[in-house]
Amino acid sequence: MGAGELKAEQILDSVLDQVRAHNNELNAVVTLDETGARVQARKADAALAQGVSLGALHGIPVTIKDSFETAGLLTTSGFPKLKDYVPQQDATPVARLKAAGAVIVGKTNLAMLASDFQTNNPVFGRSNNPWNTDCTTGGSTGGGAAAVAAGMSALELGSDLGGSVRLPAHYCGISSFKPGATRISLVGHIPGSAIPGMKAGPSPLGFMAMPGILARSASDLPVAIKSLAGSDPRWADVPPMPIELGDGIGSNVPEGLRVAWTSGFPGLVASSETRAAMQSAAQSLADSGAIVEECMPQAFDFAAAREAWGEITGCLLGSGLGAIPRNLFRLHIFMNGDRSDMKHGVVRGMGLKFSRFNDACRLRDESVAQIEEFLSAWDIWLCPVASGPAFRHQKTGKHIEIDGQRAEYLQATGGHTSLFNFTGNPVLVLPVGISAAGLPIGAQLAARRWGDDRLLSLAPALEQAIGAYRPPPMVEINR
Repeated sequence: MGAGELKAEQILDSVLDQVRAHNNELNAVVTLDETGARVQARKADAALAQGVSLGALHGIPVTIKDSFETAGLLTTSGFPKLKDYVPQQDATPVARLKAAGAVIVGKTNLAMLASDFQTNNPVFGRSNNPWNTDCTTGGSTGGGAAAVAAGMSALELGSDLGGSVRLPAHYCGISSFKPGATRISLVGHIPGSAIPGMKAGPSPLGFMAMPGILARSASDLPVAIKSLAGSDPRWADVPPMPIELGDGIGSNVPEGLRVAWTSGFPGLVASSETRAAMQSAAQSLADSGAIVEECMPQAFDFAAAREAWGEITGCLLGSGLGAIPRNLFRLHIFMNGDRSDMKHGVVRGMGLKFSRFNDACRLRDESVAQIEEFLSAWDIWLCPVASGPAFRHQKTGKHIEIDGQRAEYLQATGGHTSLFNFTGNPVLVLPVGISAAGLPIGAQLAARRWGDDRLLSLAPALEQAIGAYRPPPMVEINR
């Protein structure tokens, strides 16, 4: 990533130049810590001059989604009650980035309380897509995706409950990685931390929500994710398992790599350009020596899985709220116009009925077993990130037009991604094409549970085979 070729302060200056050039238009970085970042960068340069490395991310400029607590730095999660909240302690992933030598540039915009697939909130307003500012960045890590795509950051720490690092990466033309269930601590994330109106403690969503990393190059993801992994005394569910990349990282797809692919999931709309991009990516992998077949688990009930994801999400989010804010939030979701199975599940889940929650968890166990059985025959499952490329800013819940078809809001945005939160599989996202309207199209590449190490090791080769970052037209980046 260049730390050995340029001084950390020079890299920081380049990033800050991009912030000054583009942030007014994109509204991606909402709390800039130039003073603190310069102190960190100079410390990194002084250490390097003495032959000392501060860690795997020595001097690399990083931005943090505003849902992660940062000691001494404003953390709002886009929530009006937190507009002046300055934590005393870093979230665990933030602390680990600092321990690896990263330079924290600032905080990035998000959907309020990380609860939408567009990025807009009453504290900082809306973020805009660097490929077309009339379009969404996606959410909820939308500000971070725009910042990385526009060169305002080398890496972004985001979070993903239903697609919140993968969808923005797809919409903004960059790479991202969502780890498998419980591989990385979510302690210090909001929702989930001790804040007004919510119960304290580690996030109850930890078996479906994960921190994730966004980057311009997939080659940067393995080291960043490795820096985040490991047990956390504040959250016992995280196993004491480091990410072991071994010697598998390379630029060539391994001969005989087994790849299943699909152009879309049953019950969901996928645009013709999306389907064509999946087919093209699959063909590129076949041309690189992979064994490729179009298939999916035939007996799997995708609609039931989406609804159960919503039920669990709604119940666990709702359990952290008092009765009045929970019912107001539930009513707000109910009235937003979306008629998807996902929203139906969320609304039901926020009713906090244990029997329904128990049924959803039982279905989750069954779904995990089915997906694992399917993936036992394949190293990677390639599929769409969303129904189409980024759409124009619109009201949450309003249906989205895909090739003249009406797609429900949640299904068009999170329908393809939420499955892998539900089942806990690690997922890599890579840009694989550009639409006729000049907007990026990405692909998900999922692996078996606990297969994070292998998937990350393959990331550079997969990027080389099927697609890599290109700067948005408005952006010039010296790389």
